[in-house]
Amino acid sequence: MKKFTAAATAAILATSLLTGTALAAGPKPKDHTYVLSSEVTQVYTNLMSDQTIQKGLEFIQADHDNTVQEQITITEIPAPPFKEEVRAEDYKKRLQELGLQDVKIDSEGNAYGVRPGTGDGPTLFVSAHLDTVFPEGTDTTVKEQDGKLYAPGINDDVRGLAALLSIVRAFNETNVQTKGDIIFGGTVGEEGLGDLRGVKAFFKEHPQVDGFISIESGSPARITYQATGSHRYSVTYKGPGGHSFGAFGLPSAIHALGRAISDIGDLKTPTEPKTTFTVGTVGGGTSVNSIAAEANMQIDMRSNSEEELLKLEEKVLKIVNKAAGEENKRWKVEDEKGVKAEIELIGDRPAGTQPADALNVQAAWASAEAIGVEPQLSGPSSTDSNLPISLGIPSLTLGGGGTGGGSHSPGEWFDPTDAYQGPQRIFLTILGLVGVEGKTDPLLADRN
Repeated sequence: MKKFTAAATAAILATSLLTGTALAAGPKPKDHTYVLSSEVTQVYTNLMSDQTIQKGLEFIQADHDNTVQEQITITEIPAPPFKEEVRAEDYKKRLQELGLQDVKIDSEGNAYGVRPGTGDGPTLFVSAHLDTVFPEGTDTTVKEQDGKLYAPGINDDVRGLAALLSIVRAFNETNVQTKGDIIFGGTVGEEGLGDLRGVKAFFKEHPQVDGFISIESGSPARITYQATGSHRYSVTYKGPGGHSFGAFGLPSAIHALGRAISDIGDLKTPTEPKTTFTVGTVGGGTSVNSIAAEANMQIDMRSNSEEELLKLEEKVLKIVNKAAGEENKRWKVEDEKGVKAEIELIGDRPAGTQPADALNVQAAWASAEAIGVEPQLSGPSSTDSNLPISLGIPSLTLGGGGTGGGSHSPGEWFDPTDAYQGPQRIFLTILGLVGVEGKTDPLLADRN
C-alpha cells in the first residue's frame, strides 16, 4: 500500500512554494507558475506528518473495490431528470448507515447529513449530483468489458456519489476531529433543465455555509474554480394561422421564427471572455399547406462573464421581439392582430470566478501534490459550483478519480484504474479547508 511520507510531501510542497509548478490547461499567472503560500504549505506539511491522516489515505486505497461495487449498485438505480426520488432515498439510507447526523431529504429532493466539527471552524458542503440526463426506461444495467464499466450515468455522476461515500468511511475509520462542520450529500437537478435547482434550494436554506466542493467525474488532478454561466429561453411565436392559399397574407409564426434565427445567427460575441449562443431546437406548424399558428425555438447562451452574458441576452431578446413586428409589418397586419412572441426563461446558471491563488484553490493544488498527482487548473465549466461561486462562496469542482468517456450517451463508460486517488485528494482538501483539532487551523474562512 502506498505511503505518503511527511518528508516527501514537505519536499513537494516546498518546491511548489519556492520555484513554482508549471500549470496545465486553464488561466495562468503571468510567469506561468503556481506558487503556494507559506500558510498552505505549512498546513499540508502538518497534515501529511500525522499518522491518523496517513491511515485515512491508506483506508481509501484499500476501500477501492468496495467503492467501485457501490458505484455499480447506485448506477443501476435510475435517476431521470426531475425524478431522482428513488436514488435519493437510497443515498439517504447510505448516509444514515455511515453515521452522519440530521440526515434528511429536503423539499427539493437533496439528500444530505452532517459530520459535526468542534464548532471552532467553518461549515463546508461536499456533494455530488444524483440526477442523470437519461429518460425513464433507460437500461442502466452495468456491463464490464476489458476492465471498463459501461452504463448510462456510471461516470457522470455516480462516480462522484461513490467517491463521497468512501471519503465519509475514511473519516469514520480514522475518527479525525475536524474544527469545522462538514455536510455530505447528493443534489438534484444539476443536469440540463434541472437548472441547478438542488444547490439553489440548498444555499437558500443554508446561507451560513462557508464553502463548497462538488465532486464530478474525472481526474484527481483537475481543479475547476471558475463558472461558465448560461441563460436559456423557450420562445414561442403565436399567430392567427390559416390555409396556405385561402388565407394567404396572414403573418406566419414560422416565418417570424426564421427572421429571428437569421438575425441571431449574425450576432458577434467576444472570444475572451468566451461567449456563445445557439438555437438548439425548433418546431411548429400544422401541415405543409398551412400558415403556421405556432412555432417554438429554444436558445442557449453561455459566457464566462456574467456581464457579457447579460449583454448577449439583451441583444437576443430584442431580436426575438423585433422579428414578430417585422413579420406583421411585412403583411400589413397590426401587431395586436398578428404574430406575438411569448418568452420563457427555462435556464439560469450564473457565471462567476475566484482568484487562481484563493486559499481553497491552493488547498486543492497542495492536496493533489501531496498524493503525487500533478494538479491542473481547468478552464471554466458549468457545474453545481456555479451557484455558490456567484454568491461569493469559495467553491471548487474536483474529479472523483478514474477515467471515463461517452458521458450523456448510452455508451458511457468508466475505467476504475487508480480511481481511489480521487477521494484521497478530496479527503485532504476537506481537511485543509475545515482544519483538524490540535493539528491545523482552517484555510476556509468562517463568513458568519
